[in-house]
Amino acid sequence: MTTDARADWEARIGTRTETRPDEQFAGHAPTLDPPTGLRAEPGGHQVTLTWGAVEGAVGYQVYAADAADGPFAPVDHAGRDVLAVPHPPYADTTGSPGVARWYAVTTLSDVHVEGPRSEPVQATPLAAPGDPVRVQVDAATPRRPLPRPWRPMIGSEHLSHLLSEDTTGGRPIGAELTAALEAAHTELGVTHVRAHAILGDDLGVYREVGGDPVHDFSGVDRVYDHLRGLGLYPVVELSFMPHDLASDPDTTVFDYRAIVSPPKDWDRWHALIRDLVEHLVERYGRDEVIEHWSFEVWNEANLEVFWSGTPEQYLRLYDVTAEAVKSVDARLRVGGPSSAAAGWVEELLAHADRTGRPVDFVTTHTYGSPPLDFRPTLARYGRSDVPIWWTEWGVTPTHFNEVSDAVFAGTFLLRGMASAMREERIEALSYWVVSDHFEELGRPPALLHGGFGLRTVGELRKPRWWALALLESLGPTEVEVELAGDGAGSLVEALATTGPDGEVSVLAWNLTLDQTRAAGDPELARRVELEVRGLTAGASYRLQHHRVDADHSDVAAVWGRLREDGQDWPTDEQWAALREADRLDRLEPDRTVTADASGVVTVGCDLPMPAMSRVTLTLV
Repeated sequence: MTTDARADWEARIGTRTETRPDEQFAGHAPTLDPPTGLRAEPGGHQVTLTWGAVEGAVGYQVYAADAADGPFAPVDHAGRDVLAVPHPPYADTTGSPGVARWYAVTTLSDVHVEGPRSEPVQATPLAAPGDPVRVQVDAATPRRPLPRPWRPMIGSEHLSHLLSEDTTGGRPIGAELTAALEAAHTELGVTHVRAHAILGDDLGVYREVGGDPVHDFSGVDRVYDHLRGLGLYPVVELSFMPHDLASDPDTTVFDYRAIVSPPKDWDRWHALIRDLVEHLVERYGRDEVIEHWSFEVWNEANLEVFWSGTPEQYLRLYDVTAEAVKSVDARLRVGGPSSAAAGWVEELLAHADRTGRPVDFVTTHTYGSPPLDFRPTLARYGRSDVPIWWTEWGVTPTHFNEVSDAVFAGTFLLRGMASAMREERIEALSYWVVSDHFEELGRPPALLHGGFGLRTVGELRKPRWWALALLESLGPTEVEVELAGDGAGSLVEALATTGPDGEVSVLAWNLTLDQTRAAGDPELARRVELEVRGLTAGASYRLQHHRVDADHSDVAAVWGRLREDGQDWPTDEQWAALREADRLDRLEPDRTVTADASGVVTVGCDLPMPAMSRVTLTLV
């Protein structure tokens, strides 16, 4: 690991690219009234907040205070990024039983445009849970085809890593990253991959000889041929700046020294992008690139660590890049702002509104919370038909954070995907990233090191992988679910589907967004009573119950029991034991149940926090 790269990252990651009140870089987000109908319902070690939706809101910020007159501060669930949430309910687990708190909520029309607080309400967390959570499924009432926002995209380390013949921990980098992407495609239904640095100097796309530009796309061909061979398409993030084209080649990020400066010559940047896109169209076919490929302008230019230019220079980069892409074929898709912390969406749309520049899709990123809802922003600019792609999302923006290996992170993934599925508000929610073969701040120092990957070095599946696998296993038709009880909808959530031959699947989970509880909190465990209606009266069903929690399907827990103090990588014997444990565990043996005369089956279980359970009923 390069210590300098990590130290530089940690010093600069929180610094936003400087913005000024400038007509060239401004939006028009209004200030919205606070929500009405705020209610605070106390439960065991939690308070559930609900409120009425506000037209035009992209999200809401929850505040708490020790007195009705404040001072109020945002409830910090330790997500380390955007704390606002897209909709209620919200479970606050940061308080203490028996200690009253006052709550208020504000409305956001943009991530940085917040209205006044609502009138406060008071609640006191209880010392013990109240009623069990009742999950009532009506298998006879179809709701809609199940949305699957995880399928359109997944994140990856820069794709030249696919070609690596090096090893990490004795494991082959290129082969295992390839295997992880192939599994995402075949097992999770993923169709596209988004990654940084396709213009990086390791692929040799641009150099100057005698002062003249030379374009060489042979390295890009090797990468994209490999990806297409797996059945995957790229979301082409057009970054970073080639050395010979950079205005400041010494300004870099990451261990692989990606250059983050604007170009020294905008015409040469235009020519590079135009020639690259023309080459891709010629190599992979115009129809394929129009239908399946897309071009995203840069990465997180609203962070100083990723963009040494000004906000206005980013808009110029966007304009020049979009014009270059469209000069090849106007039907090709280009978008952005590919921003951190849900920023600059308003500003890019306002710029496009002023200038007529194309925005075929909107991309942004967030961590630690469910994504905000930018449909109202798009509607204000007359772009309701433009898709929203969250091209990076995850439980934490922090490298080497142990929460990434934990069951909490898998359950968080379910919470975010379920939020994205509400009203099908998000087309693509791309988890960052597929594999721990990742080298932004240095290659993995140990097997389970808090890496961003869904799969470890060595291709073991973490709880986040199981979360997506459980979602993908659900049937094609979503059916009605009603929840009631202590923490229903705010801690405990559920999805239910039907499939071929009358199969019913119910996926339930228990989670607080509060990452100070990431290791688990027995006080937030809930008894769940599942009732499935609409079955064939008197029919027999095979019941299967799969579980992910601290005792089931958790490779980190297994490694914790196997490893010696200070041990980074498994021995051959330990690898064998880990592979044996790399499975989705059953909570109980399969059994046969019979629907009663009303066509109802009931199942009860204890659901820890965090945990996820899938119950499947199949006609015998």
